[in-house]
Amino acid sequence: MDKFPAFLLLPFLCFFHSLFLSDADVTGNSSDPGLTLSAESLCAQLIEPNGYFCTEHTVQTKDGYLLALQRISSPSGDLKVQQGHPVLLQHGLFMAGDAWFLDSTEQSLGFILADQGFDVWVGNVRGTRWSHGHISLLDTDKEFWEWSWQELALYDLAEMLHYIHAITSSKIFIVGHSQGTIMSLAALTQPDIVEMVEAAALLSPISYLEHVSAPLVLRMVAMHLDQMVLALGLHQLNFRSDVLVNLVDSLCDDHVDCTDFLSSITGQNCCFNKTRMNFYLEYEPHPSSVKNLRHLFQMIRQGTFSQYDYGILKNLLIYGQFKPPAFDLSSIPKSLPMWMSFGGNDALADATDVQRTLEELSSKPELLYLDNYGHIDFLLSVQANRDIYDHMIGFFRSLEKSSSY
Repeated sequence: MDKFPAFLLLPFLCFFHSLFLSDADVTGNSSDPGLTLSAESLCAQLIEPNGYFCTEHTVQTKDGYLLALQRISSPSGDLKVQQGHPVLLQHGLFMAGDAWFLDSTEQSLGFILADQGFDVWVGNVRGTRWSHGHISLLDTDKEFWEWSWQELALYDLAEMLHYIHAITSSKIFIVGHSQGTIMSLAALTQPDIVEMVEAAALLSPISYLEHVSAPLVLRMVAMHLDQMVLALGLHQLNFRSDVLVNLVDSLCDDHVDCTDFLSSITGQNCCFNKTRMNFYLEYEPHPSSVKNLRHLFQMIRQGTFSQYDYGILKNLLIYGQFKPPAFDLSSIPKSLPMWMSFGGNDALADATDVQRTLEELSSKPELLYLDNYGHIDFLLSVQANRDIYDHMIGFFRSLEKSSSY
């Protein structure tokens, strides 16, 4: 078959050689050692041109990665003045903080929250364009890519929350999409992390992937795409490279109809603006690691929400048991307010798997079900402000009124 257009990879990126800012771009000041300035920044490229105030911050993880955080307020706000409640936006796989600003100011959640007076913080995990690499490793080093969403949850998200909590002296609202919800749910099982969180709002919530129905994703799992990539000597997943585009293209044969590539990956999306795809691709995709893909494929194959499975012998060495420890969703405090929105056409965050998550939680999250929404709609729907975000903001407002904040 003809090679599929590269732009159609974008929906896949919501589920699953970036340009890192060099160390010379990282500069501090006496009042905030984490503050950074650069023309090659998310603030400079997407936020400030729309008239919003934005500052760049750098957070160092325990294992040495340098992550970018952006802090945003509306044109009527002032970052130097105490703002509303802090909200951390956590993006999905193969995306970065720019994902929250790719549509108009009236349609993009990052802008909407800022206009509503929230203290908006935007996370960017290791390996993405906006983050700043590592204190000692280069992105060409195999060791640089030795991580999965497990480290993103327990190191990256944890350190971002610690940083925001230290700056604002307030507990934080988390908003996650797709992989951002995997990270959030795993992190919230940890007592030292959850104590910094006021509430969590999860779009296309994922902890289990056993019922993924997307044909091309299932084809990738069956063909062991993760092992194929490793066999090529790759440890970074960069879907801007011809090698990976051609490899995925080779999976589109008589077994999988890739004519509608978007639907074969995400399910049928109802409401995002396909005419903006070329603009989206100015920023997406961002790299991730092969190990991260392997971890996600393990979840699909095994029906688990667990730490990375190294095999019996290495599991014994690392975990002291044959199988990797599960993330215990029941350990997330019942007192933590949670809100979730999921869709009937989402072939990745399947409603059956969402139901399993709900059954294992001690709390009863507020739910918003949208029958016609697919996976990408929760991020880029032109109607999301009315369909989703108004409800989410109402959830946050109700908590603000009932708290002493």
